[in-house]
Amino acid sequence: MQLPTTIWLPGSHDTDTSPDAPAVLPDWALDKIRAEFTRRSGDAPSPLWRLTIGDTDPGMDARTPCTTEGATGDGPRTTSGTPVILAELHPDTLPTAAPRSRYADNEYGAMDDGWPGFFHRVYRLLRSGGLLLLATRQRRDAGVLTDPLGLLVACARSAGFRYLQHIVVVHGHAAGDRIVPAPPDGSAPGLIHSDLLVLDSQGGQS
Repeated sequence: MQLPTTIWLPGSHDTDTSPDAPAVLPDWALDKIRAEFTRRSGDAPSPLWRLTIGDTDPGMDARTPCTTEGATGDGPRTTSGTPVILAELHPDTLPTAAPRSRYADNEYGAMDDGWPGFFHRVYRLLRSGGLLLLATRQRRDAGVLTDPLGLLVACARSAGFRYLQHIVVVHGHAAGDRIVPAPPDGSAPGLIHSDLLVLDSQGGQS
């Protein structure tokens, strides 16, 4: 598939740069996701499944809200094609280390708690080649910024996903040759971007 640019900035008419918790991405970035990932050339539009993950404790699936919308973002409707799953992971839900899997393979790893089990279960849903998009951002622990990307990619690859791309979603707008920050409400001081990871379930473990 053709991948989009790796840095996303809001357009001149995009003003929503501070999503409310527990959302991670602003509305303009969601519009770009719909345009870039749910409309593939030659294929039917794919539905977008949006997950808002608030915790990774046992039973997280039952507490995770999921909304399904058509490729144009006009609310729930009937679509065809493999779904694109967008999981917004608020930084407060992210552990600093991955728990060790209790199981040795993909089939039983889905029973794990936390991130290992989450990625195994999503992989089983998308074995036909669907995309998983992970949206998150850094958080500050004891005054130090913590970057969760390495942990998330490691868990995803263990479940069978192939890492495709890292997109930087800038919280700010261009003004001449500089970027004026517009960080989300309640975010860590100095934060100017969120991260969007693109993962592919096609091709098995990599």
